[in-house]
Amino acid sequence: MNPFTYPLEAQRRAVEATTQATERTSSAPDANDRIEGVEVGETPNEVVYEENKLRLRRYSPESIGEERTQDVPILVVYALINRPYILDLQPDRSVVRRLLESGFEVYMIDWGEPSQLDTTLTLEDYVCRYVDNCVDEVRADADVEDVHLLGYCMGGTMSVMYAALFHEKVRTLGLMAAGLCFADTGGVLEAWGDEEFYDPSDVTDAFGNVPAEFLDVGFALMDPVNNYVRKYLNLYENLDDEDFVENFARMEKWLADGIDVAGAAYTEFLEEVYQQNALYENDLYLGERHVDLGAVEMPVLQIMGEYDHLVPPEASKPFNDRVPSDDVTSMEFATGHIGLSVSSSSHADLWPAVADWYAERSNGEAVAVKITSADETEGAEASDVEDGTDDTEVAVGTPPALTDVAGVGPAYAEKLRAAGVESVADLAAADPVVLAGEADIPEGRLRDIVAAAGDHAA
Repeated sequence: MNPFTYPLEAQRRAVEATTQATERTSSAPDANDRIEGVEVGETPNEVVYEENKLRLRRYSPESIGEERTQDVPILVVYALINRPYILDLQPDRSVVRRLLESGFEVYMIDWGEPSQLDTTLTLEDYVCRYVDNCVDEVRADADVEDVHLLGYCMGGTMSVMYAALFHEKVRTLGLMAAGLCFADTGGVLEAWGDEEFYDPSDVTDAFGNVPAEFLDVGFALMDPVNNYVRKYLNLYENLDDEDFVENFARMEKWLADGIDVAGAAYTEFLEEVYQQNALYENDLYLGERHVDLGAVEMPVLQIMGEYDHLVPPEASKPFNDRVPSDDVTSMEFATGHIGLSVSSSSHADLWPAVADWYAERSNGEAVAVKITSADETEGAEASDVEDGTDDTEVAVGTPPALTDVAGVGPAYAEKLRAAGVESVADLAAADPVVLAGEADIPEGRLRDIVAAAGDHAA
């Protein structure tokens, strides 16, 4: 550069920079209004089941002008951390809408936030009670024998547990950025697996439930430059871009809308799933129930983010070789942990492929049941009758089990038996008000169950 003109050039650049900064600053009030007024989770839905803080939401294709063309609904099991509306952030970046557009009815578990009365909730409570009750509700509401599962992050890990324990109710198992193997996989969360570095009980002993703020700061510090500096510089540089500002605001709203995690479940998850790698080693128990991966014979779909620094593909892929399913599909997409659900490229390319995968395994018979006479099944070996196969045989005249009643899963069946209800006939004759107190089941829920039992008895 000519040394005589350099001062003038430097002055010109300074004036331009000042002008740009002034223009951006003048856009700040309008941008702030857009940030404050941003909406999330706008897809119409209906709460069809409630238990404790949990809400089960149903989304119908008709609510967005689409037609239901798939027989089997999809139940989304979200993580216990953050709010599930990340899967319905905005219309053009909504996983829920992509599935509705493909003709599926979608149900999603909204866990709510645990109170200090919920600190003792365990993984057994969440999987064998809450998820199972939601699955039973979906089966009854949609009038199906089994459901498609789609578990995201920690919800994916819990979905594996559920599918292993209640495989007869699961048509397919979809896993999205699910942490399943924790042995030198490279994820930044693997520090949680170092017993010398981190003891989760230190947190739960101090707080009871794990505070959302504790988790938020921990996740943010995994990439401090991006989370505390770069993203705000990007916002500043795009203040006059309305779409950018609104997208930014929705993500910030979700990130700031964290929830506490039940202390017992948090400790159990970290100690057994992370530190002991018990799920992957097929050595995990929920209460007295063995989570046997050998029961995961249904079709499995793994959805992974190539650049996921929280749950890298290496923490998911090894699971495929640990299950006996002969229908396992992996989809690895060039995005990160959250990008799987909100990036525009994911919605253009990934989710149509996911919907097609479910559709191919949706329509048709869920469980083919061949009805035979009681005489024909006498003397049959136990191994000849396998639930969930095309050769399932049910003898005519066999009394229905409690779990045959719509709305009654194994957890509710245990409670009913403990309250003295031994048969469907007993259940049909019960007083819902009295039985609700004895069995610790919500009265409204129990009224529906007793009515369903009456239909069985009739």
